[in-house]
Amino acid sequence: MSKGIPNYEIPTEMRDFAEKSVEQARKAFDGFIGAAHKTVDTVQNSTLSAQTNAQDAARKTLAYVEQNIGAAFDLAQKLVRSRDLQEALQHQADYLRAQFAALQEQVKDFNASVQAAAQKAAAEATRRKA
Repeated sequence: MSKGIPNYEIPTEMRDFAEKSVEQARKAFDGFIGAAHKTVDTVQNSTLSAQTNAQDAARKTLAYVEQNIGAAFDLAQKLVRSRDLQEALQHQADYLRAQFAALQEQVKDFNASVQAAAQKAAAEATRRKA
């Protein structure tokens, strides 16, 4: 013992209380950090999922545009080769029928893709909450 410093012993109850307080604070902090990591992972996965869905939608849209422009060029080629107005009108009518059917298929396909992406996102969100 050094001179001048009184010998005061901290009671066991006070040390136990302090130790429990530190343990509780550590557990609370660990819980907070765990929740923060889970949130970061969720945001990252959601962002990647949304990015993938957007890329798929963009690719699908470009494929539709390419298909529709190709059909328009085919019509143009048929129109310039037409021998008379009747033949040109027939090509125009065939084109309109085909494009209407193609548009219906494209909308149906695109809607199915959007629904699938939404269901996947909902399932991921539900899974992350659990």
